[in-house]
This record gives sequence, structure tokens and C-alpha cells, in this order.
Amino acid sequence: MNIIYLWSKIIRKLRGSAIIDSVIHKTSKVEAGSQILNTIMDKHSFCGYDCEISNCEIGSFTSIASGVVIGGGMHPIDWVGTSPVFYEGRDSVKAKFSEFKRDVVKITVIGHDVWIGRNSLIKQGVTIGNGAVVGMGSIVTKDVAPYSIVGGNPAKAIRYRFSEEIIDKLIASKWWELPEKQLKEYATYFRDPSLFVEKLKV
Repeated sequence: MNIIYLWSKIIRKLRGSAIIDSVIHKTSKVEAGSQILNTIMDKHSFCGYDCEISNCEIGSFTSIASGVVIGGGMHPIDWVGTSPVFYEGRDSVKAKFSEFKRDVVKITVIGHDVWIGRNSLIKQGVTIGNGAVVGMGSIVTKDVAPYSIVGGNPAKAIRYRFSEEIIDKLIASKWWELPEKQLKEYATYFRDPSLFVEKLKV
């Protein structure tokens, strides 16, 4: 392996990650440079390098690529001004002309078996359904249906991963809740969704 590549990889990992007021399952992983705030991440999920995730619930077996931003603050656009100098809390600017309360932060929900591509932006309060795929660089401002593939700015539906029948059976199976011993047994069929749901007798 090239020594420069190896060294750069070590440097990248040395930065560590900032995880505050969050619960990350012991089987899940948060890569270096990522900032996680007020978030729950269930089992066998991960987020890549340099992600910013706040006020979020993330399911099991979900893959979040590097550079993804989920949640985050929202400025009040129905007030006279949108600047933080008019609402409460510490911010980048020091001045405070008033300290009005903002709306309660909305929780963003990322389902099970979701794949979010690199550098995607997910708006606060959005729900991304189980099995959905968000294409790289997408800007998601609305809920995403289970097992749909979305992409673009703003993100729009491209297609579904499977037929409606298979999707319904996968959702009903809740395979992400199976005990690990049983999951290992059925993992043999993961390349064939039809056979998988047949073996599960959904």
C-alpha cells in the first residue's frame, strides 16, 4: 500500500468524531470528522466522514455516506428578520436585539435499511421510509416513500427498488428486527428478494 495514502488515512481518522447527547448502538459506527447531536442510531448502521447530523432518529442497517447533512437549524422566515440577533440562544454573531423563542426543532426520521448518498442534504423534520435510497448530492425537502429511489435538487422520485408486492412483503417482514442468528440463516437469500420473502413466509 502506498505510504502517502496510508498516512493520509491515519491523519483523517485521528480527527475523531463529536457525539453529543446521542445514543449510538454498539454495532454501529460514526467516522472521523462527523458531528452527531441529539441523535439515536440503531444497530448495524453507519455514517461516513464529515457528516453533520442533529435531532435525528436513524434505524438499523442504514448507510450514510460521507459529507451528509441531516437536520440542522431553521431560520424564521415569517418574522421581519431572519438573523439570529432576533432570537434566543448562542450563535455565530454576538449581538442580541431581541430573544424571541423559535419553533420547536423537528425530529428527522431515517428508517431501516436506508442508503443516503454522499453530500446529500436532508431537511429538518423529513421522514425517509424504510429501504429508501437517496442519490448522491440530493437535497431532500419532503418525505421519501419506503423503498423508493430519489435524487436531484429538490429530490424527486426516480423509481421504486422492487414491485409493490415485494415492497409490501418486505415491510411486513420487518427483517431488520430479526434476531442475529435468524438473520444469518436468511442472509443466504438476500440477493433474491422474492425468494427471501418466500422463505420468511410473509
